[in-house]
Amino acid sequence: MPLSEMAQAFMGALNETFPDVGGTCLDAAEARALLGAAPKLPMPDVDLAALEDRTIPGPDGEIPVRISTPLDAGAPPAVVVYFHGGGWVVGDLDTHDRTTQRLAEATGAVVVSVDYRLAPEHRFPAAADDAYAATAWAAEAYAPTHLVVAGDSAGGNLSAVVSLMARDRGGPAIDHQLLVYPVIDHAMDTESYDVNGTDYFLTRTKMTWFWDQYCPGEERADAYASPIRCGDLAGLPPASVLTAEMDPLRDEGEAYADALRAAGVPTESMRGEGLFHGFFGLDELLPDAQPAWTWAVEQVRAAIR
Repeated sequence: MPLSEMAQAFMGALNETFPDVGGTCLDAAEARALLGAAPKLPMPDVDLAALEDRTIPGPDGEIPVRISTPLDAGAPPAVVVYFHGGGWVVGDLDTHDRTTQRLAEATGAVVVSVDYRLAPEHRFPAAADDAYAATAWAAEAYAPTHLVVAGDSAGGNLSAVVSLMARDRGGPAIDHQLLVYPVIDHAMDTESYDVNGTDYFLTRTKMTWFWDQYCPGEERADAYASPIRCGDLAGLPPASVLTAEMDPLRDEGEAYADALRAAGVPTESMRGEGLFHGFFGLDELLPDAQPAWTWAVEQVRAAIR
């Protein structure tokens, strides 16, 4: 279905915030400066028991995290470890604050938002190593009733990768993975790249640039960079995969959902019709995104019951 007028307006605003990058147009510092200077969306009225910024031990220094504790968190609570999007290059705790706080309120889980190291200063596998370390920390610090990993775009990639790492390394035990329009493969050779790769905010040009910053060499084929390249997906946590119709990443996300099912992993998926990459967390402002947000919240709530 075509984008609604409101969705087109939101996508246009995102394009103004972060235009196409690559070549000599931008470097990482300039891209981050553009994002930092963009007008901020209003924070919703979220009622939490606590909001804490702190650092936790990482593989190469301290990792900043922001912890959203809902009013109805149990003792011990369920915990969602959340990894922000931004192509492994941009994004931070602030860019995804409205999403993570609202997720805590809506699910009743403590949400640990992770400010992992960014490329190109810290290339693959730095972000994945930080994401795994933060998940292991949350498992030990909270001894949660249930542990979920979640993220959007590059953060969806990290959620899938952490799930693989945890299986391969014998823990921590992850109960669910929520993958929101995840980056799953480096090839960029799907039909959705052909039909959605130029006109819908996230473009082939941007994704080429992001991959060049994060993982410019042959390591892209590593399963911890491109999870669909893993030869064996059996034994992974149950998954919920949310994609967007007008997104070049759509087909690889849906192919990963199919591959998980084929490996015997309980997997639910939803395509956000008439939606574009970047819609997640905009549901209060963009009615088209409300069904997808509700579905994601319900998936997490079902996983932590």
